[in-house]
Amino acid sequence: MSLIGRLHPLLVHFPIALVLTAGAAEIAETVTRAGHWRAIGVANLRAGALMAVATVIAGLELASASFEEVASSLVWHRGAGVVATLAAIVTALIADRQTGRSLHTYRAMLLVTVVLMTITAHLGAALVWGWSFLWP
Repeated sequence: MSLIGRLHPLLVHFPIALVLTAGAAEIAETVTRAGHWRAIGVANLRAGALMAVATVIAGLELASASFEEVASSLVWHRGAGVVATLAAIVTALIADRQTGRSLHTYRAMLLVTVVLMTITAHLGAALVWGWSFLWP
């Protein structure tokens, strides 16, 4: 396995944190009507989308390693990661159009991206820690 694949466990936390922060900033903007929250959210979203691309590339390299067994959970995690990354990219691209109907589209896509990123993260954690990792 190359160095790129070995970076996946290190990189994976950045897009998760950045996208979730973008969602939290949009909630803060909605509640307070302070425009700086949206700017913070968009910056985090764009950084998260870029980091997600790097993380997917590293993850695909890691999954192709000869020691990695291709289980259905890995297939689901890989697919969810690609879809979540695509959603983050699309959401980041439409982030500048935030008036009227396009604002609702942006918020809906941000919500979808946050949900997809959360699902992907859960599937990845289950691969590493097992399905009962949340229970004592």
